[in-house]
Amino acid sequence: MPTAKNSTPAEPAGDHVIVGITAADLPFREGEEPWTAEEVNEVVEELTEEISKHRRAIEQSEAELQNLLRDSTEGAGRDPADVGSANFERDQEMSLAANARDMLQQSELALRMLERGTYGRCESCGEPIGKGRLQVYPRATMCLSCKQRQERR
Repeated sequence: MPTAKNSTPAEPAGDHVIVGITAADLPFREGEEPWTAEEVNEVVEELTEEISKHRRAIEQSEAELQNLLRDSTEGAGRDPADVGSANFERDQEMSLAANARDMLQQSELALRMLERGTYGRCESCGEPIGKGRLQVYPRATMCLSCKQRQERR
C-alpha cells in the first residue's frame, strides 16, 4: 500500500505516485491537531482502495449493461411488462455506472491534489477544509461552510 512519511516521498498508489507529501504540508483548521504521517497514510490508502472499488463497480455495471442490451434485442413480440422491467433494470445499471464514474473521478482528483500539494484547501475560499471532514470524506474539495452555501443555491 502507498505511504506518505514525514520526510520521504511516498510509494506508488496504483496509477498514481504521491511525491514529496509530508504530513506537515497538509492544512488543518484552528483547534485541530496537525496531520500525522499515519493519518495521511490512511487517507491515501482509503482513496486508493476506493479507486479500485469504483473501477470494479464500473466494469461490473458495464458488463451487466451489455447483457441487458443483448437480451433486449432477442425475442420479438415480448410482453410489455417484460420490456418495462428490462428498461428499468437498464436505467438502474446506467445510473450505478454513472455514480461509480463520478466517485472514481472524485477519488482520483483527491490523489492528484495530494500529489500537487493542494489537498485540504477549499476550492472555493482557500481556507483549510478541516482534517476531521477529510478523514470522514477524503474526496471533499470544499469546506463545510462553502459546501452548504453551494447546496442552498
